[in-house]
Amino acid sequence: MRRLSRTLYFWVLIAVIGGAVLGVLLPSTAVALKPLGDGFIKLIRMVVAPIVFCTIVTGIAQVRDLPRVGRVGLKALIYFEVTSTLALALGLLVANLARPGDGFHIDPAGLDATAVSQYASAAHDHSLVEFLLNIIPNTAGAALSSGEILQVLLLALLTGFGVALTGSKGEPFVAFIDATLQVLYKVVGFIMWLAPIGAFGAMAFTIGKFGWASLGPLARFMGLFYFTCVVFVFGILGLVSKCAGFSIFRLANYLKTELFTVLGTSSSESVLAQLIERLERLGCRRTTVGLVVPTGYSFNLDGTAIYMSLAAIFLAQAIDAPLTAGQQLAVLLVAMVSSKGAATVTGGGFITLAATLAVIPSVPVAALAIILGIDRFMSEARSLTNLMGNAVATLVVSRLEGEVTGEQLKTALSLGEPSTS
Repeated sequence: MRRLSRTLYFWVLIAVIGGAVLGVLLPSTAVALKPLGDGFIKLIRMVVAPIVFCTIVTGIAQVRDLPRVGRVGLKALIYFEVTSTLALALGLLVANLARPGDGFHIDPAGLDATAVSQYASAAHDHSLVEFLLNIIPNTAGAALSSGEILQVLLLALLTGFGVALTGSKGEPFVAFIDATLQVLYKVVGFIMWLAPIGAFGAMAFTIGKFGWASLGPLARFMGLFYFTCVVFVFGILGLVSKCAGFSIFRLANYLKTELFTVLGTSSSESVLAQLIERLERLGCRRTTVGLVVPTGYSFNLDGTAIYMSLAAIFLAQAIDAPLTAGQQLAVLLVAMVSSKGAATVTGGGFITLAATLAVIPSVPVAALAIILGIDRFMSEARSLTNLMGNAVATLVVSRLEGEVTGEQLKTALSLGEPSTS
């Protein structure tokens, strides 16, 4: 017990449980603790952009193999599209088999459309063209200060290529960036010890604000979503992991601190910097981690994909407007695009779902009000699934690139440290 009490994940788990209990017993006090969670996430976001930038720049500069960078990026994008499509298809399959919306018989005319109007408006305004243009920052400094991951990724790639082509003259710059990265990792270590406080405040706010009562009428749908995420992670991703030579269960155990932190904060971004460091410790090259993880945070949102397809069918069933096979195929195709277009936007899950519903005239956007009250509770499963999806993606690409062997990963995951064999 003494050894367990010295681990960070133990205190994060205790904080999550304590926050939930406080939310039930003293809701008003719990709601007031929201700044604790917000403050922790802001601290993490403060260092995410510079860590992503430094990781990619030093990775490309040290490898000096530009074709390899392109190859890694292409493999990652192909992998993202395949797994995201599988996640969407799984959501559709489960929704059609379990039919969680049957029996609700909700009249859309009686729903409060104003409650979700902001999400519908954002979905309409956030076009693919706007998304692509938003990748380009106004200035180099703006990319780092705004925290937009894709902007940081673009700037880092251009800088890394520039340094690699400069040759020996760029070595002092690379040394400076590498030293900066090591300092930032130390800073992340300091911040992560505040994770229990952040998780306590965020969980207390969630339970205190929305309460367990809001789960009652929609418990079946929420339970089905959690179940589907578990099936995807330990079934589909588990199979992918096995083929790549490592165990999904051991990976989950290795990332338990990050998983508990995400559970408490409802945000996978809260552990992005920590995830990069942890995957490097497993033996993945810095270039691969620097490309796959940040890109995955925008293009490989498996939990969000499951949520979109499952929720779309659930809402159609709830208002007695069953979808044809053609309409469900349209949902799948639109979701494949819209899940990328609003990935980095606040409330992205709702925004992308609103954009997807636009192709189904029989299901008004106002139907989103049905699940608005439980969305905060769904975000935990989305974030946890997204985190595991990106961790698996990085290890798979690393295996495809021959950076690590299956035996090395098995040893590293069992020990919690990189293998020296």
